[in-house]
Amino acid sequence: MTGDIVEAAKFIGAGLSMIGALGGGVGIGLSVQGALEGMARNPDAYGTLLTNMILGIAFSEAIAIYCLVIAFLMLFVL
Repeated sequence: MTGDIVEAAKFIGAGLSMIGALGGGVGIGLSVQGALEGMARNPDAYGTLLTNMILGIAFSEAIAIYCLVIAFLMLFVL
């Protein structure tokens, strides 16, 4: 009985840790939206906006990957 509760808590904790991946998805969406609007308004700034957009996407995606690593640690290590 106690083992089942611990196993259920591991699954719940792993699921809750993936809530942080929502922030990464929203961040990527807003970053791309802002860059596309900027490129549409000022096509000369394409290169600068693209570079900054890709950098922002990388940082946002890193947060989602950290959440995934924490979820795997909860499931398979604890």
